[in-house]
Amino acid sequence: MATSDPFAFVRRHCLAIDGVTEKLSHGSPSFFSRGTPAKAGPCFVMCMDDHHGDGITGLWIAAPMGAQEAAISEDPETFFRPPYVGHRGWLGVRLDRSLPRSELSELLDEAHDAVQKKKTKKV
Repeated sequence: MATSDPFAFVRRHCLAIDGVTEKLSHGSPSFFSRGTPAKAGPCFVMCMDDHHGDGITGLWIAAPMGAQEAAISEDPETFFRPPYVGHRGWLGVRLDRSLPRSELSELLDEAHDAVQKKKTKKV
């Protein structure tokens, strides 16, 4: 019996953004913004499925400054501070909660915009 891909919607949405590529990063499907011909752009979404036995099927996404705290404060059942990248403001999003796809789409777009703005500042 085939299992469904819990990240299918995320994959379709992210790959529809101009210049986005998918590759494995630390063993997990991850999405990168447009980079240079020699190097992928910055990562903005990492798909995590039971990372180190945490029981969470979700995303770690880049977030604008202050968004992590606001989201967790508003809905701590859906949002969390992910390990490794949480201290940089990234937001954890549980996919096993009732988050509307329209809100998830908005979060993914904001994540992409957040890394693009950082990339622009460095140039």
